[in-house]
Amino acid sequence: MAEVAAWFRGNSDMEKHFASLLRQSIDEVLDGQRTGRFDVKKLDKTEKTYLGTKVEIVARAAFGLGYGRAMDYDIAGHDVDAKFTSERTWTIPKEAMGHLCLVMSANDHRGRFEVGLIRIADNVLRAGYNQDKKRGISAQGRQAIHWLVSNGVLPANVLLSLRDEDRKAIFRASDGYRGGGNGGQLRINELFRRVAFHRTPEGPGGGRMVDRTTTLTVASQQDSPKRVRDARLPQHLGREGIIILGHQGRHPEIARNLGLPLPDKGSWVSARLASAAEGNADPVVQLDGRRYVLARESDVPAPAPAEY
Repeated sequence: MAEVAAWFRGNSDMEKHFASLLRQSIDEVLDGQRTGRFDVKKLDKTEKTYLGTKVEIVARAAFGLGYGRAMDYDIAGHDVDAKFTSERTWTIPKEAMGHLCLVMSANDHRGRFEVGLIRIADNVLRAGYNQDKKRGISAQGRQAIHWLVSNGVLPANVLLSLRDEDRKAIFRASDGYRGGGNGGQLRINELFRRVAFHRTPEGPGGGRMVDRTTTLTVASQQDSPKRVRDARLPQHLGREGIIILGHQGRHPEIARNLGLPLPDKGSWVSARLASAAEGNADPVVQLDGRRYVLARESDVPAPAPAEY
């Protein structure tokens, strides 16, 4: 166990790799672009089982792991089995008895994950079997886990982080609309309208960073990034004073000047702007010859510039 643990810790950004591969695995099984799903609780039993297989496969690629002789991986010359759960504990088949297991779990609602190593033996398992003849790791068994990541931050699931009323408004934005790609455009517009940053007494608030997976799920189209670009236009969100910033051009500078998070490639932030009054102490950005600040809830939105 010490040698396997040392092998993982010898990988730079180990925790970041685990966070990324778990996010990727969950998103690929949800398949939001085709299904509109964003919650693992909506997966059926066979899909939840496959999610464990997906994590095993993606982890192998992420860390460049070889195949074990009897178990899933060969790590530092040792056979290691992979086990994943989105529930409370892991279920262990009898063939894993005596072997090391890499146990991984992710709670998308809490935005947390954990990864550890445990050697499977009777004293770490519950007495009873489930219908698949597997046994769960007991509360006592958890004490025997050698934690690699005990309370990791899972990359955010934007749709899960929103209020239920906001999610419903986003997906209902295209109700009654038929044909073309405009239904996806209406949902994307509503997404960025609902997550736009604005000014609160404490500073910028109310917003969310939006990733590409979220736009694919909402638009249900492969060209969701185009829907994001079109959402900036005056006939869509521009007339409401909402800008959408990505990672290119002046966008990082604008985000920085307004005190917003800086988007990475494949992510966006939106913000509602108002004209900057004389003497306004809020962070100011100049766009197309005019001065703007983040709008307060009581501000009248100023139409956003056509280009920024």
